[in-house]
Formats: sequence, structure tokens, C-alpha cells
Amino acid sequence: MKSFYRTSGALALLMALCASAALAQRPRSVNDPAPDPATAQPSTMSAPSTVNANYEGGVFGYNKKINGSLTFDDTNRRLLFRNKQQQEVLFIPYDAVLSAFADVKSKRPIAADVAARVSIFALPGLLIKKKFRYLTLQYRDPDTNASGITSFKLENKQTLEAVLNTLAAKAGLTQRGEVFVRRKDPNDQP
Repeated sequence: MKSFYRTSGALALLMALCASAALAQRPRSVNDPAPDPATAQPSTMSAPSTVNANYEGGVFGYNKKINGSLTFDDTNRRLLFRNKQQQEVLFIPYDAVLSAFADVKSKRPIAADVAARVSIFALPGLLIKKKFRYLTLQYRDPDTNASGITSFKLENKQTLEAVLNTLAAKAGLTQRGEVFVRRKDPNDQP
């Protein structure tokens, strides 16, 4: 009988909270301006000329993950990746970029994965996930006819958006949804 009163008391409390949440919501009046998606401007924050990044793979001949930085080399019209010793590792010409987009993957950090497998903290360890943000590029080099998809892991959402918007502007890409693509020139023959 004691558990019945506890359960009904908890149920009554839950119903009261739901009712108060429903009262807090109100319909939009005619005087409230609704946001117009046509006039909303995307953030056009420009990226710094050099950004810390991790190369994740995709360019032929570079199989290992490399820590370094991405640099917008406007003089040579290319996106340049340098390792930690500031040596040029690889580059992708702006004109070779076919599409670019921001990719987000949720992964469990290695420490949380190990803790979940070998300790009493299995359930909390399984619930821990971290978001990793990637700049993914599809490219085709007209000089060598090499093509592929490569990705660079960036620090946070703001940096990723700034780099993506800056690269799209410099490479002459157009936005289609969340992806920036190079429109096919009608004069090009297949």
C-alpha cells in the first residue's frame, strides 16, 4: 500500500509538471514577426589563413593520419596542408575541388570504450560520446586526372563552418542544401 501512495504521488507530480510546461507555451500572435527563411543570411564568417587540422586520409600516397594545419594559399590558388614541422605535405587546387561539406560523426573516445569494457563503469562508459567534425572534399585534379575524397578533422563547429564557407567562396562553389558543389560548365563535353 505504501508503494501505491509513492507511485500515485510521483504520477501526480509528473502530471503537474507537464501541465505547467503546457501553460508556458502560447500561440504566436499576429504581431510577433516570424523569421523569414528567404531573408535569413547564413553566417559568412571568414576563416583565418591557417587553421589547425588533422589529415584523415583520401589522397593517393598519403595513407597515415597526420597532425598539422590547413592554409589558404591564395597566391597559388590552393588549399595547402602542412605537418607540425611546417613542411608542405599535400595541396588541393581550388579549381580541383568539386564539392565540400561539413561532416559530423559521434564516436566514443578510446578511454570511455576501455572503461566500459573492463570496469564497473560499463553503463556510463557506453553513454559517453564525443562529436568529431570533418571537412570533407571531393576533388578532381585536371593536370593528373586523379580524383578522390579526402577529409580533415577540425577543432569545433565554428572553425569548420568558417573554413567551409571560405573555401567555397575561393573555389567558386555554389551551395546546395548543406553541401557546396561546383556547377558543371555547359560548354564542357563529357
